[in-house]
Amino acid sequence: MDTPKSRKLDIIIPAYRMHSQSFLNLLDGISEEDALKRIDDKTNHFIWMAGNFVNMRYSTAWVLGIREEDPNSDLFFQGKALNPEAKYPTLEELKKNFHHISPLLYNKLLEASDEELDEIFEIGMKIPFITENKLNFIGMCIGREDYLCGQMGLMRKLLGYEGMKYDVDENIRY
Repeated sequence: MDTPKSRKLDIIIPAYRMHSQSFLNLLDGISEEDALKRIDDKTNHFIWMAGNFVNMRYSTAWVLGIREEDPNSDLFFQGKALNPEAKYPTLEELKKNFHHISPLLYNKLLEASDEELDEIFEIGMKIPFITENKLNFIGMCIGREDYLCGQMGLMRKLLGYEGMKYDVDENIRY
């Protein structure tokens, strides 16, 4: 495993890498047609979940100084509600964006210093027990990725796909 400059990220780095593996495993075999299905018009579709996951990577990268724009930010930024009338990207497009931003962000996480992670980053939550800094924002993004992986795992089953496999592709180093 790669060792981050900041020991504060010792728990984040393995979670980040496992989320990368899980994300790709969750998308495995999902058809583009099924990726746009919703359950009783009440759930988000797979594309929305995957797009929000990728957007979390772009948002985290932005906070850490990587000026890469999510090409689908208008659809997913800050968990924007699903718009049934909008034209969403394909899973293949989202995978391409994921593979673009994820290694850039991973390398930045490895290089981040304690001082950078401690920098104030106002999230606007105003929760007394959460210090609004970059480290806690990264932690919240990792939590959001967990949540989205769980939703996609359930959606796989609801759409009739087998459950997610926990296979690891050792060629994916981010």
